[in-house]
This record gives sequence, structure tokens and C-alpha cells, in this order.
Amino acid sequence: MRSARRLSSTPPYVFATLDGKIARLREQGVDIIRLDIGSPDGPPPEAVVRALARSASDPGRHGYAGYAGTPALRAAMVHYYRQRFGVVLDTASQVLPLIGSKEGIAHLAMAWLDPGDVALVPDPGYPTYAASVALAGGQAYTMPLRADRQWLPDLAAIPEAIAQRARLMWLNYPNNPTGATAPLSYFEEAVAFCRRHDILLCHDAPYADVGYDGYRAPSVLQVAGADDVAVEFNSLSKSHNMAGWRVGMAAGNAIAIGALAQLKTNIDSGHFLAIQDASVAAFQTPVSWIDQRNAVYQARRDALLPVLVDDLGLETATPSAGLYLWPRVPRGTTSAEFADRILAETGVSLTPGSAFGACGEGYLRISLGQTTERFMMAVERLRGMRL
Repeated sequence: MRSARRLSSTPPYVFATLDGKIARLREQGVDIIRLDIGSPDGPPPEAVVRALARSASDPGRHGYAGYAGTPALRAAMVHYYRQRFGVVLDTASQVLPLIGSKEGIAHLAMAWLDPGDVALVPDPGYPTYAASVALAGGQAYTMPLRADRQWLPDLAAIPEAIAQRARLMWLNYPNNPTGATAPLSYFEEAVAFCRRHDILLCHDAPYADVGYDGYRAPSVLQVAGADDVAVEFNSLSKSHNMAGWRVGMAAGNAIAIGALAQLKTNIDSGHFLAIQDASVAAFQTPVSWIDQRNAVYQARRDALLPVLVDDLGLETATPSAGLYLWPRVPRGTTSAEFADRILAETGVSLTPGSAFGACGEGYLRISLGQTTERFMMAVERLRGMRL
């Protein structure tokens, strides 16, 4: 017996492999502090949990929920886009709830790509972009992200022959793993490029509401005419500390939303209705809650930065959004070797940049998603390293 051949081009998910390594070390009694996974450490807003409990206690909320999400949830998503970005969407055709944005990202490739089609994928980038292209039988053409371009792909460097074959492009800002942000002017450039080449522009924006020092990320859908060529993915995972709830959304181009919805009707049966009801409550969360949560992340960022820069001498930019720091490792070592050394000497687990693609080599990704007590313990352990 054998598994499908398509899996041969799809390596195990990097964090699933790391989980096994961490588990073995913990079995040996090593106290591991995980700053590798970008998972919020705090609870959701109290009103969300109360809404879940209230809905789950209703005997009539336990049946099949339908495929497209409740009208109330879709309306809440549309209201979010109008209030947050000034973007007007059609509730029936331009928004679709997802079982986490990761699911939608993976399934979009199946809904949009035929075997041999080209997808433009950032490197470094979220591994699911390239993996989903491979699973769909497509070909990923990597767009390098580099510090000297503020981690923005150089669209002019994409060969014309590749652009003509490309059917979709992935962008992600605020960026995972680099922490970079993109101005609205760059989205305007990307929309024009994709319009010119008939490419579906897919923007992954789960960190849009995780910002520091007053920064507020734009949406690609704010560009005039963007919904002709663009679909944006978002999630309550990072914005409302609901990673385990698996509530995401796709918004924008109606044709892409329809294709994704058609695929999903053959794969899943929607969210538990109580989770949908609680998600409506999440979209009603006061901005003050998000600001207070972001202030906690910012304090952690500000505690770690001087240790990385002054104590360890690592070149590190100050991110204005997202959950990650992206320090450069010392010359003469690889990112995996340096991450392994830190883990062995301090018990702090970080993600090597190479996990996100060849252009991530030479960097580490450090997550702010750990309780403040444990995070500050990790900061002190790192401070005690001698390079």
C-alpha cells in the first residue's frame, strides 16, 4: 500500500515536526519556552465566551449549520470591512466564513488552479501557500522578499512569460514571518499588475488588527476596483485570541468566493452554530479591547528588542505590526544551527527562517505569543547567552 504521489512533493508541516522535537525534550525533563508558534496566549473577550455558552445551551443550535455561514455572521463580517477599512461588500456573494483562514488558503488553490498552472508565492512565506499549490498540481514561482526592498516582492522582476502563465498571487501583510508592512500604494501596484495579467490576487491578512505605536494596516480591498481581481483572507485567530476556534473569512472577488464555496460544499459542513453566534459577538468587540491586547504584545516586543540588539548583537528591525521579530543570525552559522544552539543552551524554542523558504535563511522568527511571565523568563535566558 502507498499514499498518494502528491504527498511526495509536500513535506510535513514544519510546526508539526517541531512539536515532536519539543515533546521529546520535555520527556527528558527540559523546561522549554516556546517562542516559535504564533499563537495568542490570552483568552478571547469575555462576551465571546458568554455568547458561546448561551448558544450552546440552546437545544436548537446543534444541527447542521449550512454551508455559507449564518446571515448574521456574514453580515458581521461585511460590517467589519465597512467599519474598519471603509470597504463595501455584498453579503450574499463577496464574503465566506472559513474553518480558519488556513483551510481557505489551502482550498483556494484547489478551486482555482489546474495542473501545471503557475502561482506566485512569496519567499519567505507562510508554508501553506506553496504546499497548497503543490497539492493542487500547480507550479509555485517564488517571489523573493528581501530587506533592501522592505520585504516587498519586486513585481517588475517577474518574467513576462511567468506572469502570463500565473493564475494567482499570494501576498501577506502584516507579514509572517518578517513582520514587514505594506503601504496602500504597494497594494495599488499589485492590483494593477494582477489586472494586467488576469491574475487572482490573494492577500492573507490575519495580523491586520495586531499593530503597535498607532499603526493600522490597510486592506488590499481599499484599492479602487480591487474586488475585480482580489480576495482577502482574514481570521479571528490573531485579532481576537481565537486560534483554536477556527473562524476565518474570505472577502472580495465574487467569482473566487463562489469557486471556494463550491469546493467547500463537497468538503465540510460549516461551523457549529454556537461558534458562529460567538463570532458575531467577537466582531462587536470594542476597539479598546484590541488596543489593550496589542499593548501587551508591544511591551513584550520592547523588552526583547534590546536583548537581541544590544546583548546578542543581532541585527533586528522593530516591527510595527504582527506577532514576530525577525533577527538576523550571526555570520558563519545557519538559521537552523543557531536555533538549535539557542534551544540547547537556553531551552527557548525559536523558528529558523529557513522553515519559511530559501530566502528566509539567515534569520530567526521569534513569536510574542507567550504569557508575559514565561516570555520574560525567555528574555532573561537569552540575555545570558554568550555568542
